Amino acid sequence: MDFKAFRESLKDDNPPEVSGPLLALWHAAKGDWHRAHEIVQSDDSEDAAWVHAHLHRVEGDHANAGYWYRRAGKSASDESVADEAQQITAALFIPR
Repeated sequence: MDFKAFRESLKDDNPPEVSGPLLALWHAAKGDWHRAHEIVQSDDSEDAAWVHAHLHRVEGDHANAGYWYRRAGKSASDESVADEAQQITAALFIPR
């Protein structure tokens, strides 16, 4: 799966088979913040911490978001939450 296919999968009722952080972003994009949060909360990777930070930013809990950005080794975003979600999603498809 690539970024474009992931975006297309948002039209579906069932999530694609992707990593936990991407799955959380999929659920968040579908409006299920709580499911997205459950997924990243149980994952201790830096990618999950980045998504976790984003989710708390969406929620408006900037102090908690800051904690998770630090855990992810990322700076807090000043982009719109929609743009940040796109950036994180795209970054998670880049091989490292």
